[in-house]
Amino acid sequence: MIAILFAAALVDPTAQVEALAWMAGSWAQTRGETTVRETWLPPLDGAMAGASQTNRPGRTPSIEHMTITITPQGAAFTAYPPGQAPTVFLLRPSAVGEAVFENPEHDFPQRVIYRRCGADLCARIEGAIEGETRQVEWRYIRLP
Repeated sequence: MIAILFAAALVDPTAQVEALAWMAGSWAQTRGETTVRETWLPPLDGAMAGASQTNRPGRTPSIEHMTITITPQGAAFTAYPPGQAPTVFLLRPSAVGEAVFENPEHDFPQRVIYRRCGADLCARIEGAIEGETRQVEWRYIRLP
């Protein structure tokens, strides 16, 4: 039986954010000549702050900021992509060691998912584009 992290017993949004402490740290993935780094601060008073940097040869690095905070609808992941409006994804019931954030009204992605993969941090975005399901995945290793 898979334990559900955010069952009825754990409805306090601050506790939901605190339960995501396993995401904290600096992480990196290198595929070919592309390096993606992601860093999350540990939860403090119901909030986490994160940043992602993607470096590709011959291109300006892309930097995105993210937060996990408490909103009136519950715990939420907010992405601040460069040159775009922030997008909020609400935390959904998830297994221990997994966080599923969803915004079905967003163009792409509609879901942002983090989970522990052993010692690594796996991340995935998914959703539909013109009726086709798409996904992008990362497997980050912890940086020293």
